[in-house]
Amino acid sequence: MSVAAALVFFVVVAGRFLLPLAIPYFPLPAVIGCLVLDGVDQTIFQSFGYDPPGYQSYDKAMDVYYLSIAYLSTLRNWTNQAAFEISRFLFFYRLAGALLFEVTQARWLLLAFPNVFEYFFIAYETIRSRGSPVTLMATWWISLAGVIWVVVKLPQEWWLHVAQLDLTDEISGHQWILGLIVALLAGISVLFQRLIRPRLPPADWDWRVRPEPLPEEIDEPHEQDAWRTRYDAVWSWNTFEKALLLSLVCGVFGQMLPDFTGSTTELFAGVAVAVVMNAAISLAVARRNWTIRSTGLAFATRLLLNVALATIGDWLLGRQMDGYDTLFFLTMISLITTLHDRWRPVHHYRRLTATAG
Repeated sequence: MSVAAALVFFVVVAGRFLLPLAIPYFPLPAVIGCLVLDGVDQTIFQSFGYDPPGYQSYDKAMDVYYLSIAYLSTLRNWTNQAAFEISRFLFFYRLAGALLFEVTQARWLLLAFPNVFEYFFIAYETIRSRGSPVTLMATWWISLAGVIWVVVKLPQEWWLHVAQLDLTDEISGHQWILGLIVALLAGISVLFQRLIRPRLPPADWDWRVRPEPLPEEIDEPHEQDAWRTRYDAVWSWNTFEKALLLSLVCGVFGQMLPDFTGSTTELFAGVAVAVVMNAAISLAVARRNWTIRSTGLAFATRLLLNVALATIGDWLLGRQMDGYDTLFFLTMISLITTLHDRWRPVHHYRRLTATAG
């Protein structure tokens, strides 16, 4: 691999890990950027004469990572509770399917567990960028998810993962496909302009890239910590959700990290222990009103704490840490638990106020 190819590889992979961090603050452009980068990364590598071995597994794992950040951003930003519940189901459903695929390599699982969450997220954020999604009923969101599932994702998942067809290769071999795609896009555009757009309610505002402001009552870190002190507990649904989310995410990454030697069961157990310990420590800190305002600094502090705990734990057990793999998992655990602890209170506050209203 040349120096230029190595540099490009580093920049692209770094982008795939860093760009998702913008999703909570610029949801629609950031998630579309992630989607585009996911689609062109291998093309970029090949244009520099480099085809990373086994990159498809890395690609799937990085998809899981950026979708996890997107899910966490729904805790922070989404105001329609029905849409949130549907998106949560779609996210965890796909996440479970991704792990099953990595374990079994049965490609039909990607068809059975399609990535509907991604396009549902884009649809919600597109709607929110022009108007309030609060007024839309649960049946509307269910219908939207159903259309995305059947009309968009099932054909796409079959094409990519079951038939394993490449659009560029197919167009090169069958020129008529390009004309068909153009005709379909033109037809969809005409259909939207004539039948759908006239029936849409008028926009509430001009295009908004940023999400709605957080409720004033819980927009500060110390207010979010106060909520956790009042409503959260070590043994709670919040802790279970974090453990489940991180077990699935780390399980997918564990299948593709070449130097990771542990089993999936051991990884799940380690993640669960780490999440419970993080919950206990963070709640103890919150009860003492020790709040770190900066999310980045809170993440860095939690990462250092987790590294220290892992080092002590391995020393007590007479084991040696698995080097970079352990650091990677601890980074993922620290990031996701930090964001979940910050934004879960916002979602809960909105849900309580919506119920009270």
